[in-house]
Amino acid sequence: MAKNVMEDASLVNQIKAGTHIEGEVKSSGDMRIDGTLKGKIQTQGKLVIGPTGKIDGDISCQNSEIHGVINGKITVTELLSLKSSSKLLGDIVVGKLAIEPGAQFSGSCVMGNAVKGLYNGNGHETAKERNERKAETVA
Repeated sequence: MAKNVMEDASLVNQIKAGTHIEGEVKSSGDMRIDGTLKGKIQTQGKLVIGPTGKIDGDISCQNSEIHGVINGKITVTELLSLKSSSKLLGDIVVGKLAIEPGAQFSGSCVMGNAVKGLYNGNGHETAKERNERKAETVA
């Protein structure tokens, strides 16, 4: 049985071009999206948005490579790579960021070790954390 679990962990979930999904998608493995998704994506693995991929909603993942279009907040715990064909309209919370020439990005970005201190596990700063940070800034 352990052999089947290891084989399943190496598979990539795919949403092909021409597919349109509305709703919330959660996965423990890697994902590739070449279709259109309106909603929230949460994965513990790597997320690849292909050149024809379009996301309208928030994203949370470990690593991500973007070739397509995103309209929403993206939270990546490790590396976010914006390729030359990518268009991102929204905020970024990321450990590391790589942007190729030609990539388009409009929004704010919080990057590096500060992310772990400012944001809780789902990438959103709590009111308590925000107030504590403001108090430290004033002091």
